Amino acid sequence: MKLLESKINTTLFLVITIISTGTIGYIFLSGYTFVDALYMTVITVTTVGFGEVQPFTPQEKIFTIFLILSSITVFGYGVSSFSEYLVSGKLFEHFKHRKVEKRISQLKGHTIVCGYGRNGKQAILKLKNYNTDLVVVENDKEMSELLDSEELLNINGDATLDETLLNAGIMNAANLITALPSDANNLFVVLTASQLNKNCKIISRASNETSYSKLKIAGANNVIMPDKLGGDHMASLVTTPDVIEFVDRLTIEGETTANLEEIDVNDLPKKYIGKTILDLDLRKQTGCTVIGFRNPNKDYVINPEADSVLIRGSHLIVLGRPEQIVKLRELF
Repeated sequence: MKLLESKINTTLFLVITIISTGTIGYIFLSGYTFVDALYMTVITVTTVGFGEVQPFTPQEKIFTIFLILSSITVFGYGVSSFSEYLVSGKLFEHFKHRKVEKRISQLKGHTIVCGYGRNGKQAILKLKNYNTDLVVVENDKEMSELLDSEELLNINGDATLDETLLNAGIMNAANLITALPSDANNLFVVLTASQLNKNCKIISRASNETSYSKLKIAGANNVIMPDKLGGDHMASLVTTPDVIEFVDRLTIEGETTANLEEIDVNDLPKKYIGKTILDLDLRKQTGCTVIGFRNPNKDYVINPEADSVLIRGSHLIVLGRPEQIVKLRELF
């Protein structure tokens, strides 16, 4: 791709060089004005067959021959480069890439998911359930084509590089999930993302416990160890099976439904700011129940009192059936 683009750029550079050389040459050799010199250069390079401004001297004829031969060579090189660009399918890919870049540039507060592996797919499925704007970064070309077929906005490239994350819109992203198989690569992604956007919440996957502290120091807000969580989950199914199954049903009811929702108090209508949970009356409006409250200091209260005050910077955790959650999203 870069090789073909460089050939196109080289062709444009050579064309500009020939026109400039011809114009300057005719000005000095023939004493033409700039317009006459440019005119002679253009009709010579394009070989349209119009007559010269004045009869040529031998020196001018030699210069014109040189100009014609040079332009033919450049024209042949340009046709060859463009044909290669067209036949290889890179032209279509170039326009598709531009279209993706334009769509990403319009996103604000989206989530970037690095890696379309097992964990990445699960994260993407959950984000889609919540209608979250997302951009996937995947280095494997075949995986990128699969993402295209699924109409998922994606960037084909190395997530550890600044350029790739910038193309994915890291400057305007609210969250980044890096689920690459290598802890070292996840560490590079975390370092890069935290430097480019300090306000971006970063969640990283880790395979080894020794990587946990490194990722936190690098700037990850949360570090998840899937293998450890899987073991804990299996053990919990032995000790408290009904509790775990109930929680699973709360968090994952199906591919397109959910039973839990988080409400940012800042997004509520102004009339509710400073009021209580009782004043919000979610139970009557949507059928949902408030089961958790997080204050601005990030302290969590389970099953909060009805007289808890809704202040800016706090969040509500709401429980409900899928249809009730849908109604909640419509209202707030």
